[in-house]
Amino acid sequence: MGKKKEQNSYLVWLNWPERCFCAGPGDIAHLKALVPRGSRVVRVTSERAFLRELPKATHAVVWNFRSEWFAVAPRLRLLATPAAGREFVPTEGPRGVKIHFGGFHGGIMAESVAAFALAWARGMFRPELRTKPWPRNELSGVCFEVAGTRAVIAGYGRVGRAIGAKLESLGVSVAGITRHGVFVGGRRLAKAQLPELLGAADWFVMALPSTTGTDDFLSASMIAKLPRRCVVINVGRGNAIDERALCRALKSRRLAGACLDVRKHEPSASVLEAPGYVPELADLPNCVVMPHSSAFSPRYLRRCFDELHNEGLLR
Repeated sequence: MGKKKEQNSYLVWLNWPERCFCAGPGDIAHLKALVPRGSRVVRVTSERAFLRELPKATHAVVWNFRSEWFAVAPRLRLLATPAAGREFVPTEGPRGVKIHFGGFHGGIMAESVAAFALAWARGMFRPELRTKPWPRNELSGVCFEVAGTRAVIAGYGRVGRAIGAKLESLGVSVAGITRHGVFVGGRRLAKAQLPELLGAADWFVMALPSTTGTDDFLSASMIAKLPRRCVVINVGRGNAIDERALCRALKSRRLAGACLDVRKHEPSASVLEAPGYVPELADLPNCVVMPHSSAFSPRYLRRCFDELHNEGLLR
């Protein structure tokens, strides 16, 4: 008789302060429906329990993982994280271990970008709504249609393309920037055309990762290439904006506005002392600051598990 195939063991350690990022019973039931019949699925809620189960795991889905833990995971074939960022999980592992970072966020984040653009265009963030009892006349001169506007998306990967598709469905013309070039409608354009695209942008959307190459991507010189009517929307990482330059541009109306889902330094005990922290951004009437929430969804982890299944990584 042939050797009996070893049972797969799926180890899930997904604890985070935000509820939608924590694996609950419903999420685990969803995962069990996707893995091969007879597989073992284990959910843990502590590092100690994770390390106790790790030697038996063939697949691990986590928020955090240390490189030294590979030494106690001889059966591991997949290390996956829902996160798109590379901050908490090694980007490389031992031979035979596939490392996977989430790419499913785009559909959720695209709705956040579209929601902001629509709300901005329809005057829903105007300070007059709070300072005047019935500001019909004031809003009548500032509301506009999103259809027919133009967006430039910096960071045109999986998330950026999903954002672009959502904006295009609203009638927005979209151009995408990657490290490899400039793209419009699936066509690659000459980089010489970028200044023209920037100069016509109504929305400058940022979906960049937190690599050193993206530090202060939106600098004073980049802002100078954008028209005064342009609104900046950042759902990538906060390091990509020179916040002092952005603050100056918003205060002087060099830019019309900004929606920042992320900040260069997000709230912590030491954030007020952090170099480059600009607290007054959040107080500007033309700047909307969100608490890094553009991907919040009750289906967040189920989307993660669906992605792993659809890419054949749960076998």
